[in-house]
Amino acid sequence: MENLQNDMYYLKLNVVIEPLVDLWYAWSHLISPVTAAMNIKHRHLRIMSSYIKNAKTHSLAVKNPKMLGGPFIDYQTERVNEVSRLHDETIEKRAHLLELDNALRELNEILQSEVQGFSLNSMYEKIPEILKGYVELYYDLNNNVNYRLIEPLLYASKYYDESAQSISLQLIDSDDSRSFVLSTPRLPDENVIHLDIPFKSEVIDELFTMKKIPGDYNRIKELLNIPAEKEELFKTFFTKEKPAEFRKYDGPGVRTRYFGHACVLVETKKVSIVVDPVISYDGYETDVNRYTINDLPEEIDYVLITHNHQDHILLETLLQLRHRIKTIIVPSSSKGNLQDPDLKLMFKKIGFKQVIELNELESIEMENCVITGLPFLGEHADLDVRSKLCYHFSLHNGIRLLFAADSCNIEPKIYEKVKGIVGEVDVLFLGMECEGAPLSWLYGPLMYKKLERDKDLSRRLAGSDYNQGIAFIDIFNPKDVFVYAMGMEPWLVFISSIKYTDESKAIVESNKLLEECISRGIEAERLFGEKTIEYV
Repeated sequence: MENLQNDMYYLKLNVVIEPLVDLWYAWSHLISPVTAAMNIKHRHLRIMSSYIKNAKTHSLAVKNPKMLGGPFIDYQTERVNEVSRLHDETIEKRAHLLELDNALRELNEILQSEVQGFSLNSMYEKIPEILKGYVELYYDLNNNVNYRLIEPLLYASKYYDESAQSISLQLIDSDDSRSFVLSTPRLPDENVIHLDIPFKSEVIDELFTMKKIPGDYNRIKELLNIPAEKEELFKTFFTKEKPAEFRKYDGPGVRTRYFGHACVLVETKKVSIVVDPVISYDGYETDVNRYTINDLPEEIDYVLITHNHQDHILLETLLQLRHRIKTIIVPSSSKGNLQDPDLKLMFKKIGFKQVIELNELESIEMENCVITGLPFLGEHADLDVRSKLCYHFSLHNGIRLLFAADSCNIEPKIYEKVKGIVGEVDVLFLGMECEGAPLSWLYGPLMYKKLERDKDLSRRLAGSDYNQGIAFIDIFNPKDVFVYAMGMEPWLVFISSIKYTDESKAIVESNKLLEECISRGIEAERLFGEKTIEYV
């Protein structure tokens, strides 16, 4: 492959794109301006400062399985100078975002200390200058004061800065080659190509189209502006080998394919739908069978997002699939709550053309299928987050599917009332990662005051346990139950930081549920790797 000029090549199936914000792995809270500001200041800068002061502690911590997912940079001590440089550049380049974080905290302090239930009109004068025009003040019905962000204006301001965005390209040859995304920045590496390209760039679509359709190497090299010193590496990303053809489902019923974690492809003869796309890679030896990007249709009619966590909105997968996706369906947010950024706005800003918001008990009708959004309870540490939905599928042949994702069935009465509207289901996909991380693990940077440890540990990002799961089953009376969204697959560790043992609560509780289902004559399985199920 010394000379690839003027010839047609495929992009190898194990080429990875990592979307980055200031060299940190991008997830939705690094796109929305306010959550980005808070994560940069209270996650990135703090982790980098800690590493700079004591890199040896970090290098030891990342080797300890019990520390997996902790705030430790996965580099040895020799990279202190690079991390120090990134730390200082972040302070310089993102000074306006750091000021935004300061202003939000100042506003919160003013409101909490000065407001006593009287009209808020005079308080607008006290809003920090850089926040004026971006917030509305309000009382809830208990006369507690708060503010809402006018997020579209923030996206139109200097606080949304695409110059912070870049991508990296690399070949991966194993499932465990990448560091945990929330704690380790992506520093330069001889096997990685960093490119200053915003996420909305259509050249990303052209590049990843080449995983299915051959393209001109010279053209894509020029479009990406590959540095001369990286061209030899770039050449290794391409092959003459044509990938296997995708065989579209053409049966009378429905085919579901499990791709790992919460990702499921649902196909009828007329429509293709992917729920929570998180896709593994092909092209290297592995002990775990899996479906990959090559097992998806060339056109995906709908992508459904259940909720706004980094293991359900994986931008790495979504950017690779963007050119195939006709429509993304997202849960409607609370329109202004800091902890609940608007998903439709975010997706539109990064280049997705057709994005539809869905509310609870609102339906979308498509050929041979009706999809209804259902309430999604818990799993967000008791924060007021509205951008979360379970999805109910009603298919033309009478088959009904329910994707409950990480919903924690803390109040079965709600689902009893839902069942009165949508009826029983044939197939239930239920998340049972029932221990979950504490609130601070994901939402800590957004909190104005550090929560006491016992309270933090009590408010968890957890799905249903045995009792809550059995309540789901008692209500909806499914014929088949699939436990999923467990983060079990080895290719998920870099985004979930989960490694179970036989004694892990999620394994113990889900085993108990599966045994109970089987004793009742219900087909039940905890999904892992890949699974195809057809219903006629």
